[in-house]
Amino acid sequence: MKTKTLKRDRVNIITLGCSKNMVDSEVLSGQLLANDIDTIHENEKLDHNIVIINTCGFIDKAKEESINTILDNVALKKKGKLDKVYVTGCLSERYKNNLEEEIPEVDAFFGTMELPQILKKFEADYKGELIGERMLATPSHYAYVKISEGCNRTCSFCAIPLMRGKHVSRTVESIVEETKQLVKRGVKEIMLIAQELTYYGLDIYKKRELPRLLNELAVVPGLEWIRLHYAYPSKFPMEILDAMNAHDNICKYLDMPLQHAADNMLHAMKRNITRAEMEELVEAIRAKVPGICLRTTLIAGFPGETRDDVEELKLFLKKMRFDRVGVFTYSHEEDTSAHLLEDNISAEEKEERAQEIMDCQQEISLEKNEAKIGKTFKVMVDRKESGRYLGRTEFDSVEVDNEVIINTTKKLTVGDFVMVKITKAFDYDLEGEAS
Repeated sequence: MKTKTLKRDRVNIITLGCSKNMVDSEVLSGQLLANDIDTIHENEKLDHNIVIINTCGFIDKAKEESINTILDNVALKKKGKLDKVYVTGCLSERYKNNLEEEIPEVDAFFGTMELPQILKKFEADYKGELIGERMLATPSHYAYVKISEGCNRTCSFCAIPLMRGKHVSRTVESIVEETKQLVKRGVKEIMLIAQELTYYGLDIYKKRELPRLLNELAVVPGLEWIRLHYAYPSKFPMEILDAMNAHDNICKYLDMPLQHAADNMLHAMKRNITRAEMEELVEAIRAKVPGICLRTTLIAGFPGETRDDVEELKLFLKKMRFDRVGVFTYSHEEDTSAHLLEDNISAEEKEERAQEIMDCQQEISLEKNEAKIGKTFKVMVDRKESGRYLGRTEFDSVEVDNEVIINTTKKLTVGDFVMVKITKAFDYDLEGEAS
């Protein structure tokens, strides 16, 4: 008599949204693997029987993508190709009750801070000793490190505090230990992420401690690059720049979302800063760290934004000449203070304004890239694609910034560094010869 063989569960984790979500998925996968549960990220072979979807609830497009991903996997479950579908992350945190009613086929919904509850579904225990032992969804030579959770800011357009709660810093010791573990596994670059980096430490140390954290991370043996993402401009702690100047492995790179330049828009967005103060800050940063790469993010189509406001934003870009710029269209989010305002600009007009702003930045980007022709840069090799190697300088973060096309007859190793002399410049990329 034949006995039925029980097939072992295999879990596929799908991550939507930002790098902070990616870290959450990596931690979840590490916990599952530590409990001897077969786990994979973004499995294209469809040889798994359980899916965990880590959703984004930040803006309309992200919410739509999350819901469509849930529905696609529910459809697979109905066809018998999946046994379980679980949903976690920001969308689930914010709209759990609605989602349970609208998509009852999902086996369970979890909030952003409910990792132990997810593990219970697998009869698994949370292992607190697994600092840094996560399953990287990134290539093995770089990783994101989350230094805090949540946000205490009250920007009128932002729903993140509703989904992630108040700011909670991790200890310096835990972040340094995680980084050491990641470096042992081959990570050469860490990107420090948080909703707001510069607030780090105020809750647990009663003062801003990002400079101290940077100084301690910079001496971790084998750590080649440290990159800073998402700094808030108001009351910016200039001591960060002292650490940047003191250590060669802290990239001369700062991602500081400014959101707008017109004072009436900044006031309506509750940004606690004026255009004049932003210009003064940018000039002070550049004076203190010559050659620093400044990245910013802007919002197009906020309620009440006029054509004059858009023109002022473009003039601001032309004056400040940021190295990298990203533009989002405004998303009208319920329960934010901006939701009380009339969302009076059409989606089409928002997109047109965003494109207009990016067209302005495109010219600046090309001019800055052309100025690099003939110069030599240290480049991290990220991948090989269509027979060519692609990499980044210290002035470029993963996915959002420029890449360097590396021409060479030699075999390069992904994750290694190579000196590249720039020979060509494009709007957003560079090309050069490896020495």
